[in-house]
Amino acid sequence: MSENMEQSPELSSSPLIPSLPDDITLDIVARVPRSHYPTLSLVSKKFRKLIASPKLYKRRSQLGITQHRVYAILRNRNNTDDCRLYILHRKLNCSNRLVVVRSLPPVSHRGSFVSVGSKVYVFNDVDALCVDCTSHTVQPIPDMPQRFAATPMPSRVGTVMDGKVYLIGDSRFTWDRGMAWRKTVMVLDAETQVWEPVMGKEDMRVGAIWSDAVVMEDKICMRGVRDTFSVVYGPKDNTWESNEVLNSKNWEGGCVVDDVLYFLDCSGKALRAFDPKQGCWSVVNGLEEFLAVETAQSKWPNAVKCGEKKLALFFPKKHDGKEVICCAEIALERRQGGEIWGKLESCDVVVEDGLFDMVKCVAVTV
Repeated sequence: MSENMEQSPELSSSPLIPSLPDDITLDIVARVPRSHYPTLSLVSKKFRKLIASPKLYKRRSQLGITQHRVYAILRNRNNTDDCRLYILHRKLNCSNRLVVVRSLPPVSHRGSFVSVGSKVYVFNDVDALCVDCTSHTVQPIPDMPQRFAATPMPSRVGTVMDGKVYLIGDSRFTWDRGMAWRKTVMVLDAETQVWEPVMGKEDMRVGAIWSDAVVMEDKICMRGVRDTFSVVYGPKDNTWESNEVLNSKNWEGGCVVDDVLYFLDCSGKALRAFDPKQGCWSVVNGLEEFLAVETAQSKWPNAVKCGEKKLALFFPKKHDGKEVICCAEIALERRQGGEIWGKLESCDVVVEDGLFDMVKCVAVTV
């Protein structure tokens, strides 16, 4: 028996499949699409343990067959403390649904949510959590800097660059004229789980409330709640700059695919794209009719990269007289001349009862 299974006595007491060594079974299951794992886990207790085993996902990674999985954080309108993670699951009829992950605890809707590899990081006012999406288990992240944790910062945003999680917000400090605010940057190394020294900038003359952040060209672009400012932070040289072109659009809820920022402009009924190399906004072609019909009355959309040259677009709408949440999967293509075209691959109602608001969506690789 290979080293893949030698530390799993609960799996090795008898073969998972009669007449096959468990390491061969592991290789077979590792090649099965991740969307079929919930069904495989029903075969037996041993298969359920195999599906939850970190060794299975390590083997998938070794074989280079990891897949994107999309998670959404939904808040119950009737109980704001009921904010949970849902997974986008493809049913047997090939339609997508958001299914609650019941093994995970509720999270704060005021938190920041970012993904690194197969993990989702959740940062609340006073603590930090790491959700392992291969096993749907959660662990606290220790040693969160007290300077940050002691001051609730509902305006902070989080994003990831080069395997490091960046949290950027505002913290109070005292100077000769009394209390003031400074921009604060905290960095967590996702591999070592170690926090780097806190960095601050005290002379920022922009608003204090952030609503979103993305990474393009090794820089972190932050969006303010108001339509008056976007700020670009360069971690490598510690630069802070404004960007008037980014300011011109309310790109909250957008995502980056191949270094291009995409967001749904509901008022303009268009999927817009910002290419930092060209320094301008454009409209993604090929989606005009779909967006005009399906998203005309939508507010607070969310987009997330869900594969190579693909994004998932979540948006609320009225359907058969009730409010639902839909998810459209859109393939992206840059054609000759630089124009970006989108192709609608699917559009499903993923939440039907109208009791939930989407806080954030993230994608992991498992």
